[in-house]
Amino acid sequence: RIAQVGTVDARADLTIDCTDRYIMPGSIDTHSHADAAVFEPETQLALLRQGVTTVIAGQDGVSFAPGDGAYATEYFAAINGSHPSYHGGGVGQLLAGYDGATPINVGYLVPHGTVRHMVLGNDSRATSPVELAELQEMIATGMAQGALGLSSGLDYAPGYFADAAELAALCRPVAAAGGLYVTHMRGYENDAPRGIAEVVQICSESAVRGHISHYHGPADLLSDLLSEAAASGVDLSFDAYPYRSAFTLLSMPLLPPDLLALGVCAATARLADPAVLADIIKNWYPTVQARPDMGAGWSDRARLARIAAPQHQCAEGLSVSAAAAQAGLAVPDWCYQILADSHLEVSAVFALPPGRTEEELRALLRHPLQLAGSDGIYQGSHPHPRGWGTFARYLGRHTRELADFSWAEIAARLAGRPARRFGLSHRGVVRPGSWADLAVVDPLTVSDTATYDIPRSVSVGIDDVLVNGIPVLSDGRLTGALAGMGLRRG
Repeated sequence: RIAQVGTVDARADLTIDCTDRYIMPGSIDTHSHADAAVFEPETQLALLRQGVTTVIAGQDGVSFAPGDGAYATEYFAAINGSHPSYHGGGVGQLLAGYDGATPINVGYLVPHGTVRHMVLGNDSRATSPVELAELQEMIATGMAQGALGLSSGLDYAPGYFADAAELAALCRPVAAAGGLYVTHMRGYENDAPRGIAEVVQICSESAVRGHISHYHGPADLLSDLLSEAAASGVDLSFDAYPYRSAFTLLSMPLLPPDLLALGVCAATARLADPAVLADIIKNWYPTVQARPDMGAGWSDRARLARIAAPQHQCAEGLSVSAAAAQAGLAVPDWCYQILADSHLEVSAVFALPPGRTEEELRALLRHPLQLAGSDGIYQGSHPHPRGWGTFARYLGRHTRELADFSWAEIAARLAGRPARRFGLSHRGVVRPGSWADLAVVDPLTVSDTATYDIPRSVSVGIDDVLVNGIPVLSDGRLTGALAGMGLRRG
């Protein structure tokens, strides 16, 4: 813990030269998919070189606990990877597995899709009263074991089978525990009004505080919708990352929901049926091209990040169009082939629809209800650079270069406000009694270096970081100290 701030008359066991540096609270990544990757030195370095000392995992309704983690490992393999040590138990056991095992603190959200899958599998039907009570009990248990809230992914199976009434009922134990409902909502871009209307309904009916994950869409539209929500008494916030490209599983837009609902193995088997494949290409693929967030040119804007099938991994880093042309196949034929060969474990970086300006992105980032989240994903050879650069980009480009924030404002935006919002007491601030999660920042040089061509490039300008009072990064290198904790609410 921090013992004293200011002029200290005491002998130090360790002195860090902070000349011409800012001592800032360690950043809290409010949306991270480092659930399993946080044990890997490369991911640890990527985070610490940005000054990130805490990640919030369990996002988008799919992660490892409770249960044995098998569903998340299969369905979200291209996003979360495979957990090296958790193979069963509950939220408490998962959190305990982070204690003294990584240099990064990890908070966790109970994932709605995971618990729904444990009770209903991928059934598309509504829950019965008995099933709903069972889900509520599982969520209440997770909250009691230290979870920070509940997450949902309403574009993923089986989350998209839940209606607002089910989600509101499941948010009641979250509200009772003082937690947060965090949602990948059902609608972004110009469809944001539909998505936010459902979030408002869920929060209003359950009295839970809400948080919208990785918002992308018109900034003025979001501002108006959040103002309307506040006027109705709903407490909402959101996170966003400072990039104009998104990331998704390729199966999400390219496969019909009823096929995805069968599960990975069954869906893969169906893709091997020539009649089924012909029907998808004839009747479903045209709807993909008609979507406003995709369009006829989507394959030129999508860059392949992770392909599980070894025979196709040479295409990682290429656009879908280029990879298909290299293979001598039409785009849909090639896409469905690699999805089948990879058991759907394929992901891609998607440039957002043309026309979104940097000014609009900056307006979104400056919104008073916005918190910083990277949506960092660490799988594949060409992931999105946001996992390596988001927080350094906030500090370097948006604070030093563009003056979107003062240094005091960005410290609050990256650390203090996320700590309060997610219920992490005594974190996110530099004051006596708080946990000593600290980053030594060079305000003149801190910058992101990761690009879409070279996404795994670490940031510069932060060489010394402490987690829970222990140096975990020194002179830009990992110290080997595993000072992180599984963070429990409170």
